Amino acid sequence: MAIKDWPARERPRERLLAHGPQSLSDAELLAIFLRTGVSGKSAVDLARDLLGRFGSLRQLLAADLTTFCEAPGLGSAKFAQLQAVLEMGRRHLSEQFERGNPLLSPEHTAHFLQARLRDYPYEVFAVLFLDNRHRVLAFEELFRGTIDGASVHPREVVRRALQLNAAAVILSHNHPSGVAEPSQSDQRITTRLREALGLVDIRVLDHLVIGDGNCCSLAQLGLL
Repeated sequence: MAIKDWPARERPRERLLAHGPQSLSDAELLAIFLRTGVSGKSAVDLARDLLGRFGSLRQLLAADLTTFCEAPGLGSAKFAQLQAVLEMGRRHLSEQFERGNPLLSPEHTAHFLQARLRDYPYEVFAVLFLDNRHRVLAFEELFRGTIDGASVHPREVVRRALQLNAAAVILSHNHPSGVAEPSQSDQRITTRLREALGLVDIRVLDHLVIGDGNCCSLAQLGLL
């Protein structure tokens, strides 16, 4: 049965308008994006098949063009639309971290850093530079590759912090493995950066390790 023939209270679009997007399942949200199904399947049926094929909504959203287009009911046009939606979401989130905006909460900061870093297939080390009222001066991805003492250069972080006249920083990097537990290398580079920045009176507020859907705060663990 086509979705248009369902009772109105069961149609995903009508339910979203009446109760908000949080009331819908992953399959229903995906069905609204797909708009139509394929022969013999509604958009919701197709969405369920796709989630089963890819394993999760996140894995579908992270698929490359070739993998995405191999799935029934998808193609390059849908891929382009999806990438545009994802980029709008990232930019919407980033606007809340534009220069001059204060950090709203540790949770809000963690959510922003997760959205920016968790899907990289390699490690990325990034820094939030803040003024003395914890307003954002800049967010910058400074280093890529394996995060250890050889690839993260404290002098570069200090130089950039001084250029921005930062009073404090929040360090962050992702673990492509998905495990957010900080390593001994993470702890060592945090200590080196805290000491280097401390020499010029710049505080390290936290170092967040981003995993697959979660993050770990070295400050909360008492490791900072």
